[in-house]
Amino acid sequence: MGEEQVTMKRTLGRSGIEVSAMGLGCWAIGGPVIGGDGVNYGWGEVDDNVSTLAIRRGLDCGVTLFDTADSYGAGHSERVLGKALGKDRDRVVIASKFGWTFDDDGSRRTYGPNTSPDYIRSACEDSLRRLGTDWIDLYQLHVGELEPTAADAVAETLEELKGKGMIRAYGWSTDSLSCAERWLSRPGYTAVQHNLNAFDDSPELLELCERENLASINRNPLAMGFLSGKYTKDSHVAPGDFRTAGIEWVRIFDESGAPREEWLAKLDAIREILTSNGRTLVQGAIAWLWGRSEKAVPIPGVKTAEQAEENAGAMRHGPLAPDQIAEIDSILDR
Repeated sequence: MGEEQVTMKRTLGRSGIEVSAMGLGCWAIGGPVIGGDGVNYGWGEVDDNVSTLAIRRGLDCGVTLFDTADSYGAGHSERVLGKALGKDRDRVVIASKFGWTFDDDGSRRTYGPNTSPDYIRSACEDSLRRLGTDWIDLYQLHVGELEPTAADAVAETLEELKGKGMIRAYGWSTDSLSCAERWLSRPGYTAVQHNLNAFDDSPELLELCERENLASINRNPLAMGFLSGKYTKDSHVAPGDFRTAGIEWVRIFDESGAPREEWLAKLDAIREILTSNGRTLVQGAIAWLWGRSEKAVPIPGVKTAEQAEENAGAMRHGPLAPDQIAEIDSILDR
């Protein structure tokens, strides 16, 4: 039996676009994709029918924000999302990203970045086609850092696309404070997508979002799935999952895909707080983000309808209380 629909609301920064307080991340539903470095940046094999059910279940549970990127599955995530939403496209807010080149021919290969104006225009047109829509609500630069002159050229191109009605607003997926500050004078700039979860706080970027009325879109809200609680010292992520690749920023899992013991200990230390008031661990991790900032809009990734339902169920509980946030900070010594 499904969860009753309860939808908390957030506004995407200066844009005035209203969304559910959490979205669903659509990286995983893109399936396998091989980067220029030879690493598989997918989350294992996927079944498009299962992915479609996940998106539909999220929508049924009150989720109205769906975050994807053109490079997820080398175009596959956008195609699956567009088909799954179908006639309900007008009910939702679609966020996508651009900046990484790839072959859109089924080979599932991605390459280096391209942020030239001509490339951005063509990437936007291609994303609109794959998504089956006339506009993208939030279009985000997917390249984490650019030098100022190149960043300015990107913003000018995005303002042009906004003027044509192809996008409604734009943002930058970056963990760099100086990059996030670069576009503050641009009228269409409304969101920073950055890493944030109960283990990895980001006070400077959150302060910027709160001060400048930008949405803080939280990627990695479940710490690569670790905050789901399903991993133990004997667990390993599935073969073909990028978390087995030994990537430096996937520090919670080792090269075998097993969770590191020090992180298991940290999770045990805060488990009781996160699962307060009947929350699951997943729902507690999302509640931490809402308690951390009113600008926070977490986008936990999904592969199944069950995951979508559990994520959306966090909206029935709301944010953690300030004293709970402070207690977690104390336990994690920050």
